[in-house]
Amino acid sequence: MRHFVFRWMITTVAVMVAPAFISGIRYDTAGALIGAALLLGILNAFVRPVLLVLSAPLILVTLGFFILVINALMLFWVPSMVMGFHVDGFGSAFWGAILIGIISWMLSAFFRGSDGRVHILTHHTQIRRVEGRVIETSEGGRK
Repeated sequence: MRHFVFRWMITTVAVMVAPAFISGIRYDTAGALIGAALLLGILNAFVRPVLLVLSAPLILVTLGFFILVINALMLFWVPSMVMGFHVDGFGSAFWGAILIGIISWMLSAFFRGSDGRVHILTHHTQIRRVEGRVIETSEGGRK
């Protein structure tokens, strides 16, 4: 749950930044922004994997380009369910999805620790080395 909330906050920041660069994406209120980011996170968590599996042959033929189309579709569907969030057309959704993906990736990489896990705080603890014993069996092999 904590990981989902963290990803949702990153998505919210990315969706908030997108209208500054993409003129076809806008939101009326902060509530619409938060709702759109939450819905986009839910769609990406549950609907996107199904679409990726169903469109796997097309993704292979296009060398992965169709994944950008699926991401754009996710963003294009959000305004139909969230009042106050607007995406003017598929072109705006396409470029917005690319921008949101890049911003989300950059923010996630900024908070990712050296162990590969996401840390909310930038404090990283050191991994302790555990010393073990080797037990010899009567046959001379190790156990």
